[in-house]
Amino acid sequence: MRLAKWDEVKLEEVNPMLSRRLVWGEKVMVAYVYLKKGCIVPRHAHESEQVTQIHSGSLRLWIEEGGVEKEVTLAPGDVLVIPSMAPHRAEALEETLDVDIFSPIRHDWIHGTDNYLRR
Repeated sequence: MRLAKWDEVKLEEVNPMLSRRLVWGEKVMVAYVYLKKGCIVPRHAHESEQVTQIHSGSLRLWIEEGGVEKEVTLAPGDVLVIPSMAPHRAEALEETLDVDIFSPIRHDWIHGTDNYLRR
């Protein structure tokens, strides 16, 4: 068992527009992702299935499925499931708190090797 309080979890500044707090176990990771208005998350894909919920703000995402890119805009309370290996990208339309859940865990986030976010 592991108890965490979000306010006590280390805030990592990934780049000037994006910071996050991470909590993970063996098979699942939860992240509070803080995006400033205008933050761009570059196109990427990963093994992890991702569930994204918008806590505050709004986020526009583009997700490729079957070779076709689809656009969706998320608002507070919206939840989106992004399949494993689906290429996707995002833009924060306003200051946004996004809660992401990943399975399996994102080792690149834990070890800081997620270079697509650090540019």
